[in-house]
Amino acid sequence: MRRTTLPEQHSTTTVVSTTTRERKTDHQRKRQPRYHVILWNDDDHTYQYVIQMMRRLFGHSAGQGFQIASVVDTRGRAICLTTTREHAELKRDQIHAFGSDPLSAECRGSMSASIEPEPDSD
Repeated sequence: MRRTTLPEQHSTTTVVSTTTRERKTDHQRKRQPRYHVILWNDDDHTYQYVIQMMRRLFGHSAGQGFQIASVVDTRGRAICLTTTREHAELKRDQIHAFGSDPLSAECRGSMSASIEPEPDSD
């Protein structure tokens, strides 16, 4: 606070100046919740389809795409990406819109995907 007084011949004026700084501490800064993009297995899509989809939609290498294809084939589901909710929803929707597998005669559409919150790492 700063106080200013004028000479006696003038009226006395008091000026009050306050500055408030809001500081965010590390514990106040919260990271956005993270979500997994989950790819679900089916018998209608080939490994090649999954590898190509992972490369186009997620920028994964062919090796990473193969690994995700193997996991989804053996475990029934695979995590493709962990990101913010909005981005996860976009990627899920892109999987749903990717189209059918031209290498599979039984295939009638895209693979299934969902999002789920990442478990707390506390």
